[in-house]
Amino acid sequence: MGRPREFDIDTAIESATGVFWSKGFEQASLDDLCEATGLNRSSLYAAFGTKRDLYLRALARYEDGSAARIAAALRGRPVREGVKAFLDALIDSIVAGPGRRGCFIGNCAAEMARLDRGAAARVRGSLGRIESTFRAALEEARARGELPDDADTGALARFLTSGAQGLRLVGKANPDRRALEDIAAVMLRCLKP
Repeated sequence: MGRPREFDIDTAIESATGVFWSKGFEQASLDDLCEATGLNRSSLYAAFGTKRDLYLRALARYEDGSAARIAAALRGRPVREGVKAFLDALIDSIVAGPGRRGCFIGNCAAEMARLDRGAAARVRGSLGRIESTFRAALEEARARGELPDDADTGALARFLTSGAQGLRLVGKANPDRRALEDIAAVMLRCLKP
């Protein structure tokens, strides 16, 4: 019988996420991951498999958090107000500094999705989940009369997903609040009744 694990898997994945998010997959070394998680190489491999396996688990965890943040911002308020709250929080994070790392999903798309089918599938799934989160709120908003009856909630959800990705990308290079707020204001115009 093997020794029981003496570490928290969720904490280790969270620590690895920070390394991957800051450095990317290629630049994150095993030493970086071991230092962040407090695990030695054999424990890291035993718990998570390859570096790529750990990266994809970190990406899935990030997706969970992203979908939860969007859903929380949209819950219990008019959709336009909820989207504005989400975008405002995103802009605050970018301007304050932590958000300048960009979106981990977008970073993965840029670094790995073109060459790695598994990473591409994970990115598609992550973006699809975020889009679904927006779509559900938009459909509820349409049912409440906040959007026109003929509003294409699928297209609006795709637009909001890509708009949030674009905002994060612009914020990496230009964390100017006014510029980011201009982008958000244009995004919000699509949600007028």
